[in-house]
This record gives sequence, C-alpha cells and structure tokens, in this order.
Amino acid sequence: MPERRTVALVTLGCARNEVDSEELAGRLAADGWDLVTDAAAADVAVVNTCGFVEAAKKDSVDALLEANDLKDTGRTQAVVAVGCMAERYGKELADALPEADGVLGFDDYADISVRLQTILSGGSHDAHTPRDRRKLLPISPAERQDAAARGAAALPGHGDTGAAAADAAAAPADLPAGVAPASGPRPPLRRRLGSGPVASVKLASGCDRRCTFCAIPSFRGSFVSRRPSDVLGETRWLAEQGVREVMLVSENNTSYGKDLGDVRLLETLLPELAAVPGIERIRVSYLQPAEMRPGLIDVLTSTEKVAPYFDLSFQHSAPEVLRAMRRFGDTERFLHLLAEIRSRAPEAGARSNFIVGFPGETERDVEELERFLTAARLDAVGIFGYSDEEGTEAAGYGSKVAPEAVAERLAHMTRLAEELTAQRAEERVGETIRVLVDAVEDAPDPDGDAGADAGGEEVVGRAAHQAPETDGVTLLAGGSARQAAPGALVTAKVVASEGVDLVAEPIGEPDRRRPREPAEEAAR
Repeated sequence: MPERRTVALVTLGCARNEVDSEELAGRLAADGWDLVTDAAAADVAVVNTCGFVEAAKKDSVDALLEANDLKDTGRTQAVVAVGCMAERYGKELADALPEADGVLGFDDYADISVRLQTILSGGSHDAHTPRDRRKLLPISPAERQDAAARGAAALPGHGDTGAAAADAAAAPADLPAGVAPASGPRPPLRRRLGSGPVASVKLASGCDRRCTFCAIPSFRGSFVSRRPSDVLGETRWLAEQGVREVMLVSENNTSYGKDLGDVRLLETLLPELAAVPGIERIRVSYLQPAEMRPGLIDVLTSTEKVAPYFDLSFQHSAPEVLRAMRRFGDTERFLHLLAEIRSRAPEAGARSNFIVGFPGETERDVEELERFLTAARLDAVGIFGYSDEEGTEAAGYGSKVAPEAVAERLAHMTRLAEELTAQRAEERVGETIRVLVDAVEDAPDPDGDAGADAGGEEVVGRAAHQAPETDGVTLLAGGSARQAAPGALVTAKVVASEGVDLVAEPIGEPDRRRPREPAEEAAR
C-alpha cells in the first residue's frame, strides 16, 4: 500500500485567510491527503500568504524561506505559496523567490490536490499572471451571483459555489426573490485546522470601495455575498464540532446582501445564526462607518447571543485626510455614531484601525485624530504608518510625509492609543461580563522558579467586546475559575485591568460544555 501524502498549511494574515486555509484543507482531505500541523512532518508545506502591507509581505517571505529550510532537516520535499501575496504577484513572486516550488493563485484552489501532486512529483505549474480581479465579474452587483455560479471568478472561502448553485432549491419566503439556497444539509467544503471554541465564517468576498491606499479589491475582486443558507449551514456544522463563537468576516460586512437584492439581509440573518443550537456568541467584524444603518445597530445591540461589538473601519477622523483616502465622515460624525451605539448598549465594544502619515496629512490633522481618539473611548486601537502600495491611487499622490515624520507620528499615536485603551479597560472594572474560555495555560511563575507547574494554571478567555487575537483577553481568577475548560461560558465580575486585558472573578458555576477534541471528531 503506497504511503499517504502529507501536507501542512501555514496561515499568515487575517481571519479571512484562516477560512481559506480550512477550505484548502477540506479539499485536500477529501482527495486523500493527510493533514499535519508540523510543516517538518509534511511532504508539502503550503504557506497561505498575506499581501496587504509591506510588513505582512515580509512575514510571508520569511515563512516561505523558513519552510524551505525544512527540506534539509525534515520530511518536507516541496514548499508552495498560496494566498493574497501569491495571487497579487504571481510570476513576479515565483521569479524573485525560487525557494518556492510553486506559486498558486485563487483559480488554482479548486484543483489544489492535482497542483500539489504535480509539484511533489517533480513537475512544475506555471505561476499565474496577476490580473485585476474586479474585472472578472459584472459591474452591477445584481448580476454577480449568476456569474460567480458559472465560475467566472474563484471565491476562496465560499466552498463549492458551483455545486451550491447547481442543486439550489426554492428560496424561503424570508429571502429576497430569486435567492435560492443550497438544498439539504450538504457539509461545507472545509476541515478545521484547530479545535478551539471560536471559528470564523466568511460572509462575503471582495470589496467595491475604492479607498486610495488599499490594493485589496484588485486581487480579491468585486464584492460577492455568500448565500444565507450556506452561511447558516456552515455555522451549524461548526456548532456540531463544538464551536461556540462564530465570527463573521469579509472585506466589508455592512454591504452584505446588496448583490442578493437586500442590503438589509444581515439584519435578518443574524437572529437565525444566533438560534443555531450550540452557538453562544455571534460576532460581526469589518464594518464600514459610512454604511452603518439604524436597523443594523439595533440588531447588533439587542439580539440575544449577538455580541454588541463594533469593528468600525474609521482609518482617520480629519475630513481632509478622509477625502484624500476616498472615504467619508469626520470626528463629529464618528463620535455621534459611537454615541448612538452606546445609547442602545452602554457596554458595547468598539475598535478601529488608523493610518498616520497619509500623503498631505498635516500636524493639524494629527491633532484632530488625537481629539477623536481621546473622546471615542475605543476598546482596541491599531495604528499603522502609511507606506505606498503599488497599484493604489495614493502611491501617485504628491505631498508625501517624510518617512521620519511618519515614524514619529506612528510612535506618538501608538503611545496615546495604548494609554487610552488601558483607561477604557479600567472603566470596565465592576462590570458583569460573559467570558468564553479559550484556553487553560501554564501561568507565569512570579518567583522565577523552574518547573512547568511552578506558576500554576491561567484561565484565558474573552468577553463580548474582545475579538480573538486583536482586542485583549480576560483572565479568570478565584472562585470556580479552575473548573472552567476551553469552550466554557463563565459569568464573571471584572475586578481589575492590565493594559487592555481584564481580570475577572467568576460568579457561580461555569458552563462546562467544551469543543470536541480532534480524536472525538475523527471517530464520528
């Protein structure tokens, strides 16, 4: 009997990439590949790259080079690049990085098994020539669903779109006319690469906005919503595997449904997702302030099991800078939006990212951004220094801010953000929160003694205002904290803060349900 082929997926970048990796894993597992977590133990290491900004691209190249080194020390025979950087640069990346045995674009995902087998057998697959993926689908959003179903554009993370359209049934009465869901409990084309209690689900792909600093639409394409039935089906499948929190991701969740005939479809979908048995929290990420509407705010702040969490893409608050970015709003409008949210849910979480040093940004603009951040009381803030991205409109702008000035503004605003978010965390002391336990870890040893158990265990989780990996954590201490396992939901009172992190003491007994372990899932 021939030895089975093994593959490891190394994922960089955002939660959207994590979903794409799990779709690739599903395709490979269905074709007989064994998935392993350690790249050194794999015949092929597949690196799902990020191509958003310069730092992310460097991390992707480093990961590819590190995987290539395993050819000398481990089982690894081939290293393959996929993901945004591979899609964005294609042959250019292949020529610049001969250590990668293959550079595959999104159009290769449906045939990923064949591509990897060819490369593993010593053959080659020509790296694709990048193209503007916005041109693959109709300009009219209403015409995109049919075009996508016909295979006009690959949509990573959407599963087998063609098959879903082929066996679609009549649309339920609560969906827009002409929107047909996939029939039956067809499992998603996905294999989980972890066993934690939280997972992301793609709501859509691509973006129709034309922010002058962003290249994402050119390599991710035009905005295309997933059908509600597919989102619901994938959420049910995740719940069956022990997932308790689902995070909805896309480049722009506020546009969901516009190509399905109803831009308010998210307001209908969220209560249905929250009603899925086993799911205790639904989190929506990537919201555009200019597209926020009262009905969506109402659903996000009043629906049981939907986290009152607002990941708002502000980017700046000085109006001149925002207009140069081809974005909308200003300090007062953004503060009004936050006030409207908190009037409905005072405990609501809010986070955002900001760019400093954008071409033409003045010291007065920086002061305006400071004014906004000081008044906004955001729970988490990401500050990034501007850098030119090839293919973007802003790369051709004059009035560039000197690199040393960008670095100075970045350092200053980062310090301010850290101070303000720590203050916001301190404001939460005394609140009663619901904490989803992510992990039970070895605690740091305060005395510096040797030994794995010297510091005891630390129960790490997240409240509703804390998204995975980006917004800090909640440490559970005292009471019944030690009885909590990953996946448990714990009602707790916040007793202290440490930077953006919270310390909370459980109130009562934790819900001890937990995600299934991989061995349990394999036995099903």
